[in-house]
Amino acid sequence: MNILQIALVIVVILLVGSILLQSGESGLFAAGGLMSGGENFHTRRGLEKAMFYASFFLTALFVLLSLLLVR
Repeated sequence: MNILQIALVIVVILLVGSILLQSGESGLFAAGGLMSGGENFHTRRGLEKAMFYASFFLTALFVLLSLLLVR
């Protein structure tokens, strides 16, 4: 396997994990229908804020690696 393919697999696993661990309407509980979202607005703090930014960073890295592998 190419090193870019291995990096892409690792990024995908981390991205899925970071999205599922987020609380609120985009997290694991919303996927199962255990929480309703949209009624409450709150400011992200601490670990929740770090997971939110990590998901954006991992998404950008995923797109970049995908484009490099297509070329």
